[in-house]
Amino acid sequence: MALNMDALGKPIGPVTKHYDWKDIVLYALGIGAGFDELDYTYEKNLKVIPSFSIATIFDFLGQIAAASNINLAGVLHGEQELIFHRPIPTSGSFITTGKVSHYYDKGPKGALVIGESETCDAGGKKLFTNIITLFGRLDGGFGGEDAPKKDVIFPDRDPDFVVTASPSADQPLLYRLSGDVFQLHADPEFARMVGFEKPIMHGLCTFGYACRALIASFAPGEPEKVRRLACRFSKTLYPGEPIKTLIWKTEEGRALWRVLNAKNGELVIDNGIFEYGPIPKDEIRFDGRVAVITGAGGGLGRAYALELARRGAKVVVNDFGGARDGEGQGSASPADQVVLEIKNLGGEAVASYDSVATPEGGENIIKTALDTFGRVDILINNAGILRDKGILKMEPENWKVVLDVHLNGAYHVTRPAFAAMREKGYGRIIMTTSAAGLYGNFGQTNYSAAKMGLVGFMNTLKLEGGKYNIKVNTIAPIAASRLTADILPPDLLDKMKPEFVAPMVLYLCSEACPVSGKIYNAGMGFYNRAAVMTSPGMVIGDGQSVPTVEDVSDNWEKILSLKNAREYEQLNDLVLGDMLTALQPKKERPAAATSGGGAVATVAAVFENMSRGFKADAAKDVDVVFQFSISGEGGGDWMVAVKDGTCKVDTGVHAKPNTTIKMAGTDFLTMMSGKMSAMQAYTSGKIKIEGDLMKSQLIEKIFKI
Repeated sequence: MALNMDALGKPIGPVTKHYDWKDIVLYALGIGAGFDELDYTYEKNLKVIPSFSIATIFDFLGQIAAASNINLAGVLHGEQELIFHRPIPTSGSFITTGKVSHYYDKGPKGALVIGESETCDAGGKKLFTNIITLFGRLDGGFGGEDAPKKDVIFPDRDPDFVVTASPSADQPLLYRLSGDVFQLHADPEFARMVGFEKPIMHGLCTFGYACRALIASFAPGEPEKVRRLACRFSKTLYPGEPIKTLIWKTEEGRALWRVLNAKNGELVIDNGIFEYGPIPKDEIRFDGRVAVITGAGGGLGRAYALELARRGAKVVVNDFGGARDGEGQGSASPADQVVLEIKNLGGEAVASYDSVATPEGGENIIKTALDTFGRVDILINNAGILRDKGILKMEPENWKVVLDVHLNGAYHVTRPAFAAMREKGYGRIIMTTSAAGLYGNFGQTNYSAAKMGLVGFMNTLKLEGGKYNIKVNTIAPIAASRLTADILPPDLLDKMKPEFVAPMVLYLCSEACPVSGKIYNAGMGFYNRAAVMTSPGMVIGDGQSVPTVEDVSDNWEKILSLKNAREYEQLNDLVLGDMLTALQPKKERPAAATSGGGAVATVAAVFENMSRGFKADAAKDVDVVFQFSISGEGGGDWMVAVKDGTCKVDTGVHAKPNTTIKMAGTDFLTMMSGKMSAMQAYTSGKIKIEGDLMKSQLIEKIFKI
């Protein structure tokens, strides 16, 4: 075996773990808590021991080990660091993403595999950061660099606290129920095979004992105050051996710690660091982020710029400085004034006076951000003008200039911003639509067309930005601005402050935002989502003959009904999904590779029999490689290569498949038994297709399913 060098830096996850109070209590019992710590072991006033977090994402840690290809016969937990961003809830979900970040070569001693991850709750709020070091005793000598030294210097004095504990001889059997079921901690035969006289304690179990000791010493009854917990695992500990946690307070909010085997004095855990303090304010921040806001010289744009700056963002304040209708030579005054306001608040900002209405202007706006701050993380397309007239008085110039600023302007700035965001693997883009675009408004055909065009722009851009962590959303603000200053009555204008819109926009700009491709109305403290909904519809006739106009008239009420309407995420969900499913003949499909009861027996059996169902004539001019990634029990990876009327099926992962199909094993078997069509599986989200979506349609053409 050899470490997988290709895994370095590649994203792993997301891995989701659901938990409730029973999981929290089971973990607490697994690390020695009992009746003397009912806040951890009884659901009445339950609190979470922070080290619970690492035990509960053990499935993700397993993916780090699998991705690196570390030899499990020699793997040990080397180091562990947890950084807590907010308290762990007593129930919910952990959603974890990360990567293998480093390999270090210790020569004949082995190798270090470093995995880093971030875990959020279901709402996207960051809970904790995990940095794990796995020690592969059998993986050294690959010629890599050695790990940098990071020894912790302990005070030359007696510890301030000594906390003793006596883990049970059966402790690993209880602790492993929290997720770490590695046989080294339970199977005597396996333990002897890898060099231990019997199963050993989980390092993370001892880590949990230490966490309890540290909380009791510095924040009794307040586990939510733990900010950081780090250590190095030095020696193995056998179940039933007593331990001592030695703790030195080095400054307010910080301590160093070690764990000794109280029986023989051996150092079990070293280099322990513990940080604690008040619970951080649950605040969305933009520290280190760079935001570009067009039309930011007043109104909504100014409100966005000031609030982003207050929360740590560096801001490019763009404003051409023209009149409401776009006339005039422009002015530096509006942008300069907002920049001055931001600097007076202690923030960082730079002005941009370029017009969004030209490609050169858009390029220059983003160039200002890159030249000044080195990156672009957030773009708010806010610039706008009004030239309202009825359609018969709407001259081509008035039509064009409004589209140039609103729709074309968003394109001119977004295109270079998207390139910068893609390079960094992160971005948040906001389009500004309007109720006039979503619902219509008399005398604003130019404005309405531009504003609805931005929704279409968003719908495709969200797809192109998805794999680069670029999220794109649209806001429809109801707020007072220079565009509405002399249109709305004064008492209503006072209620429509731009500041009421800013909270929604800033949330959509944040790392916490979990959505892309959505539209939101916002104003006066009222917020809701708007969406394009599509009814289930109906097939008139047999799908072969063209219906008559009278057929449409006779079925008008059914066509019109929005009962059971749904929202589509992309064009193919409609065209390749529901429409084709509706047109498919309603017939039972024959089962393949079945057991006696008629259901498909195993996933492997399907692929073993796939060549028998291959229709060579239908595949005469086909040249395609399908990669199947089937998860769950009995799953695995299979390659199906079709070329010039031949079919070859192998296990494994192809280097460059045309289409990758991901599916849970149970759903795959249901589909292959004929109880669910491929289209039904796709539209319900049970099939995930990567690569060339159109080629996936060939499967039902060239195989008997």
